[in-house]
Amino acid sequence: MLKDPLFIVVAIACLAVAGILMLGIGGFAKGGEFNRKHANRIMRYRIAGQAVAIGLILLFVYLRGR
Repeated sequence: MLKDPLFIVVAIACLAVAGILMLGIGGFAKGGEFNRKHANRIMRYRIAGQAVAIGLILLFVYLRGR
């Protein structure tokens, strides 16, 4: 499975979403000016990243299930 290029893309997308989530949680925890300026934008990026990751996961399951 690790040699499957689509699996690697899905894994990278999931790790990117996790990284964005950690950045957002860190911003909320720290608070202050960074949180006020960037919190909503970071969470929008997370939602978009999750949509892409879910789409890739569904594509992977569809193509490998055939």
